[in-house]
Amino acid sequence: MTLYDIIVVGGRCAGASAAMLAARAGHRVLLLDRARMPSDTVSTHLVHQPGVALLAEWGVLDAVVATGCPAITQSAYHVADVHLHGSSMASGGQHAAYAPRRYLLDEVLLSAAVAAGVEFRSQATVTGLLLDEHGVCGVRYRTQSGQVHEERGRLVVGADGMRSAVARFAGAPTVVEDPTLTCVYYSYWSGLPPRFELFEDTDRFAGTVPTNDELSVVSIYFPQPEFEAVRRDARRIYVDNVARMVPGLRDATVTDDRFGKLHAVGDQRNFFRQGTGPGWLLLGDAWHHKDSITARGISDAFLQADMFGRQVVPHVADPVALAGALADYEAMRKEKLTESYRNTLSVARLDIQQERIQLLKFIERDPQLVDRYFSVVSGTLSVDEVYSPELLSGAARGRGMVTDD
Repeated sequence: MTLYDIIVVGGRCAGASAAMLAARAGHRVLLLDRARMPSDTVSTHLVHQPGVALLAEWGVLDAVVATGCPAITQSAYHVADVHLHGSSMASGGQHAAYAPRRYLLDEVLLSAAVAAGVEFRSQATVTGLLLDEHGVCGVRYRTQSGQVHEERGRLVVGADGMRSAVARFAGAPTVVEDPTLTCVYYSYWSGLPPRFELFEDTDRFAGTVPTNDELSVVSIYFPQPEFEAVRRDARRIYVDNVARMVPGLRDATVTDDRFGKLHAVGDQRNFFRQGTGPGWLLLGDAWHHKDSITARGISDAFLQADMFGRQVVPHVADPVALAGALADYEAMRKEKLTESYRNTLSVARLDIQQERIQLLKFIERDPQLVDRYFSVVSGTLSVDEVYSPELLSGAARGRGMVTDD
């Protein structure tokens, strides 16, 4: 068996990015995925500005743009009688977001990983982890033809999604878990402007995101308890809500030729797992998953991969240093992602509170505050950087304005 420095299980956003960065640092990397890649997968598609900044830093943004997905520079949010129109501030010099189809984005990242020296094997299903006296030391996997292989590595990275096999085989416990809050149905529509737009109503949430081929992903979120009822008549219920919530599609019908296949996600779990152990690490949705309603999954996966490249990869060859780096990495990424997790749960409750409407009305009056609000949505700014005591006090009083520093 070849001894790899790093074996990455899962070849999509988190895994391909992490493998690419490790290979660029001079490590021997094996990347496995059980799917035939590149291929499509359920996704919100949206890469917010912080994620775009990382794509640019990694030198792959031009390839993503070359797929033909439009630059998204305008955002809108509608709830009650509040209508916000603006754009997120730039992150790392990147003003636009992008939402490429996943089979295109994943192909760009995989190609960059292979170009960096990663050995990639698709249709390889991991069936177990190899162990020695120090912990995990490799993987066992089965090919499409049924052949079983074993490969050894100094570090095994599980980037294989919410139902991670690596997490299961490593015995990674769930350390934070919240109830599942929503289910989502989406399809691809033609005829909408290239704008990221959100619509919130009682017990419903809709979003439109422009993607390739002049299409937009149109998603409708329902409370999780309604999933069984919705899926019994999914197309009609989905289209009825699209017509009611998205002004550009008021005339939508179930036989509309502007959209095709309907996609559904009924199990949007919210959790953090223990993310590291002797010889293993979890990345992306394998470590931490949250409701897709804020569309932060891809950008947060890139953030984790970038931190992995900076904090863990330099120490892979030294077992003692690696153990310390894994512990530090676990603490740092949880600190960075806990806020977006809590914010996502707040939105996914689909609960329109009057206090929040009052705050949004106050923000609506100032274009600078609107842009800062959308910067929180994108992850460019933190909540604390926008929702200052002065803003909250002014909104509560219903008078005055807050000026930007």
